[in-house]
Amino acid sequence: MPQIIVEVSSGLDHVDWRGFARELHPVVVETAAARLEACKTRILRTEDDIVGAEAEGHAIVHVTIALLAGRTDETRARLTEAVLELLGKYVEPTDGLTVHASAETRELDPSYRKFER
Repeated sequence: MPQIIVEVSSGLDHVDWRGFARELHPVVVETAAARLEACKTRILRTEDDIVGAEAEGHAIVHVTIALLAGRTDETRARLTEAVLELLGKYVEPTDGLTVHASAETRELDPSYRKFER
């Protein structure tokens, strides 16, 4: 915990997603009282993205942060806003490409369990 998934269109391969994750982790710690060593980010590249009827000229990035229960709606909303602000720093305008960026912060299901070896 936190479990972070960044889904990224192939049209955004030029973005430093590892740098984004490294900068995101301290934001999660500061905003949601998480531990830095607990932050885990997976960056998933998507191959087929369609926006409306268009398969060209668009790129999508969506960040999902799942936290253990206990954060207020306001805390989760602040974290989501901070994610979008950080995305804006990493995803710069590209000619001929409309970027659709979104984020959500949610609670992990009570069934969530983990182990480390």
